Amino acid sequence: MVSADRLLAFAAMSFLLIVIPGPSVLFVIGRALAQGRRAALTTVVGNTLGAYVLIVAVAFGIGAVVERSVLVFTALKLAGAAYLVYLGVKAWRERGSLHAAVTGGEGRDGSGGGAAQNGAARNGAGGRRTFWEGFAVGVTNPKTLVFFAAVLPQFVDRAQGHVAAQMLLLGLVFNVIALASDAAWGLLAATARDWFARSPQRLSLVGGVGGLTMIGLGVTVAATGRKD
Repeated sequence: MVSADRLLAFAAMSFLLIVIPGPSVLFVIGRALAQGRRAALTTVVGNTLGAYVLIVAVAFGIGAVVERSVLVFTALKLAGAAYLVYLGVKAWRERGSLHAAVTGGEGRDGSGGGAAQNGAARNGAGGRRTFWEGFAVGVTNPKTLVFFAAVLPQFVDRAQGHVAAQMLLLGLVFNVIALASDAAWGLLAATARDWFARSPQRLSLVGGVGGLTMIGLGVTVAATGRKD
């Protein structure tokens, strides 16, 4: 398996890369601003699991195919970018209804009644949808796939054998650090959103900002990358 010194070196490199806000952090912040703490954390979990699917792909050789094929790389990149833009537009269009969602949709008399139960059911379905949306963004990120394909083999000790298992372990270390970092960013952004939630106008504004952040991220993903 991976030696302790290689594992620590990879963990240190991963930490330095992860603490610098990148696309996944901006995506989580956008979700936190648009939909709040629960959506942000659910997105982090989905995104992290999606990224780990890419690690599995690299461990078993699929990453090399994407790395060599401009067509496959571009198709994945544009699919991920389009999905981010879609989520951003959706958040922007729904920004006016954020205050009712945050306050539980109470009526003027302050009663919740059956609306609270319906809200709980919607939250459950919404949580699953948020998870899979985060997963879709994570698993359609070709830059992450290429990064792992280029970096993971450098920390593998081939003399020890079980190369795929070593890559899976290294990827798990990376994802644990990323999970903690992205969750911290999401909680920080959601805390700021809670302050905005005291005013419908401010909450609508921050929801719009979150949507625009995701749209901008999608456009950036589509416009950058390989030119070969």
